[in-house]
Amino acid sequence: MKIRKQISRIISTAGSKVLYSALLLYYAFKRNDLPVWAKSIVIGVIGYLITPFDSIPDLTPILGYTDDLGLLSYALVMIAAYINNDVRKQAKERLTKWLKTNVDEKSIRSVEKYL
Repeated sequence: MKIRKQISRIISTAGSKVLYSALLLYYAFKRNDLPVWAKSIVIGVIGYLITPFDSIPDLTPILGYTDDLGLLSYALVMIAAYINNDVRKQAKERLTKWLKTNVDEKSIRSVEKYL
């Protein structure tokens, strides 16, 4: 139950970039052809994102998610070959459901430039 609470907090406080990056990793992880080394990266980064212990506390204004976004970006670059149009579509759909507003397309484009 604690993990759900942490994820709910991340959804409500993290920006579109952080959420979209995490969702890309999640849906790439679900692919059958993702190798074990890539799954390990995804698990590590998503684990870091939802863990309350952080090098920069997530409650810190402005800076809170910068370390998370850095790790998410690193992971996306490492597994970019496994992020196809289907993964992108699933991530965008989930992001739209979670945010219940128009998704910031500029944020999405800024994440996708690494892929």
